[in-house]
Amino acid sequence: MNYSPILIVGGEPNSIFLEIFFKTLKLVKIKSPIILISSEKILKKQMKKFKFKKKIKVLNYKNFKNEKLDNKSINLINIEFNQKKVFEKISKKSNKFVEKSFDMAFRILKDNNFYKFINGPISKKNFLNKKYLGITEYISKKFYTKNSCMLIYNQNLSVCPITTHLPIKEVAKKINKKVITEKIILINNFYKKVLGIKPKIAVLGLNPHCESVNKFNEDEKIIKPIVNKLNKKFKISGPYPADTIFIKNIRKKFDVIVGMYHDQVLTPLKTLYEYDAINITLGLPFIRISPDHGPNEKMLGKNLSNPLSLIQAIKFLDKN
Repeated sequence: MNYSPILIVGGEPNSIFLEIFFKTLKLVKIKSPIILISSEKILKKQMKKFKFKKKIKVLNYKNFKNEKLDNKSINLINIEFNQKKVFEKISKKSNKFVEKSFDMAFRILKDNNFYKFINGPISKKNFLNKKYLGITEYISKKFYTKNSCMLIYNQNLSVCPITTHLPIKEVAKKINKKVITEKIILINNFYKKVLGIKPKIAVLGLNPHCESVNKFNEDEKIIKPIVNKLNKKFKISGPYPADTIFIKNIRKKFDVIVGMYHDQVLTPLKTLYEYDAINITLGLPFIRISPDHGPNEKMLGKNLSNPLSLIQAIKFLDKN
């Protein structure tokens, strides 16, 4: 059986990504050929640093369709990047390298009908430079996708924030019936198409206990009416108070919990599952996943980083 390749952008070169990538290759037998887009020089330096041995097969992206790919070697598309040390402080120095890596990946995805894509962590502060809320929005813009959403996936329970990396004071302004409907449709379609189930979805209120001292209560005026409308077509209910939804006997009733803002749902999910979750962007013409953590600059070179989120990302794509 031929498996579609998994295309991986390494992301920020001064991150823990290659460390956890090496650990993943040691721990997991992967059927789908992996194509890594990164710097050959950085790759070799970090292989030496972490005492990881494997052949590197440098590919020409214009001709690699004719290559017989497997995971006996690291299949690499080289993007030039020079730095003297194995690791340096994260800065804007790597921005052009990261941008070229993504551009190469997008070209390959478009030209080859690949549908499995992973990107390693990047520095939002340096790379996105406040132009995008996050990588979800950055990739969506590159593929002219107006309607996308972030799903933090665990096989037991997933979460989706209606707003992503938005200052808390801006959240209420962005909550409306249209955006909630769009996210629910994306989640339902993804679960049905990729996972083969019609998901049970809980929607959280915006305010504590779904109550407000203000005259306008978003939970009563926006969230409750749209949930009541959508539950005629989807397995959806709410709004629920955020402070009790993650109690074991309540959360086990649902496949997905949709929150109104980032920390409302990501904080409890990461507390429950730690690294056993992956970040999936829904709405793109391919499946995009990233490990659910950042570059983790404090852990560089220590060889102590947990590879579980990357392992789960690759396993998810390897079987789908």
